[in-house]
Amino acid sequence: MVDTAARDSGMSFDTLNSAQRTSMSSDSICSTSFSRLSFDLLPTSPDTLSVKPHRSSDFAYSAIRSATFRRKSALTFRDFHLLRRIGAGDIGTVYLCRLRDSAGVAASDEFPSAEYDNWNSNGEDESPGCLYAMKVVDKEAVAMKNKSQRAEMERKILKMLDHPFLPTLYAEFEASHFSCIVMEFCPGGDLHSLRHKQPQKRFPVSSARFYGAEVLVALEYLHMLGIIYRDLKPENVLVRSDGHIMLSDFDLSLCSHAIPAVEPHRTFLVPNTNTRTPLFSCLFRSTKVQTLNPNRLFVAEPVGARSSSFVGTHEYVSPEVASGNSHGNAVDWWSFGIFLYELLYGYTPFAAASNDVTLRNIIKKPLGFPTAAASSTLEQHARDLIRGLLHKDPTRRLGSKRGAADVKNHPFFGGMNLALIRMMNPPEVPYLRRQKTVPRSRSSRRVQATASFDCF
Repeated sequence: MVDTAARDSGMSFDTLNSAQRTSMSSDSICSTSFSRLSFDLLPTSPDTLSVKPHRSSDFAYSAIRSATFRRKSALTFRDFHLLRRIGAGDIGTVYLCRLRDSAGVAASDEFPSAEYDNWNSNGEDESPGCLYAMKVVDKEAVAMKNKSQRAEMERKILKMLDHPFLPTLYAEFEASHFSCIVMEFCPGGDLHSLRHKQPQKRFPVSSARFYGAEVLVALEYLHMLGIIYRDLKPENVLVRSDGHIMLSDFDLSLCSHAIPAVEPHRTFLVPNTNTRTPLFSCLFRSTKVQTLNPNRLFVAEPVGARSSSFVGTHEYVSPEVASGNSHGNAVDWWSFGIFLYELLYGYTPFAAASNDVTLRNIIKKPLGFPTAAASSTLEQHARDLIRGLLHKDPTRRLGSKRGAADVKNHPFFGGMNLALIRMMNPPEVPYLRRQKTVPRSRSSRRVQATASFDCF
């Protein structure tokens, strides 16, 4: 049975404007109707709202926590004001929303213009209340398509994550036959739409290097948790308000386990004889950068994970998936190579007029580049990295044995402090212009703001 890659970058404003490539499914988009919605909500205790260290300075997360403890119970559907639909995928629909205040009025009622225009040039929300993305899954519709397990997998994984480049699960609840999860909203769109805004519809090598490095760090964290992503593509890489990235859509992911190990280093590290590094030093801010012994390297890769499911997006699936064989962690490193290729050259290397031909190309066609020679040393390093990642034999593919530990040490990422990459300036920071509006009465504004959602 063929599963599909949800082409939905659900938490992104620009997602619906992205060019959609064909996925491996003929299922229609899940149409979610709220006409039968009741408020037999099933909240959990506020004690279950886990602490997220990487969200300690996040105003949106703080607002969720404050609202939860203020009402002395978990948040429910009534605590959010839906603004509009911003995405639809194979298993759910995503809405832009805000928290309501204690009087039950959405904070955005004072801002009747397009809510996205409340962001200033620094990427900060100047309006009272933050924007969130609420993914709503119709459990009955998903069950009819035999995809309930995918929805549960995404929820399970989101509960595990706490990383700067991965989504934060702010709240979860159920309303009637709907399952709802509230996450961060990314106003910068996705890298697919952002690429189409670049000259010649491709990123400069330096920009591709930056985005690739952040995706690499996110994949490293996922693999440390034993999670194989299996759906890496530009549409699923969203851009936050600060210009840094966030991976999305985990319904196709595979959960396994990784066994941490310390192995000999094959290249070089700057020695530091006075200190030893925390294993997860790349995930925390620190005023002092520490490194492992130069001859030792921390490795945590789910090398034992295996699956026979046919999942992914045609242009991004690995040869072992395209040929119907079982696959493991190496599929993510193949997809990473395709991802880098598309950012650099504006298209994927094995794409064809039909899906069948695309899959045949993935299995048999040799890798090629637009020009015989690279235009710079950095691009030459990028091509060498892509060749290693796009090895058709998964056992010889770069990253298949030691994961990100080997990929990070490639010369393409040389000179980058990946442990502190979130402190670097991104190539672009979203700028959402504020529109001027004519003041209206509060009551009329409220009617217009909720006109599309009268059933609430």
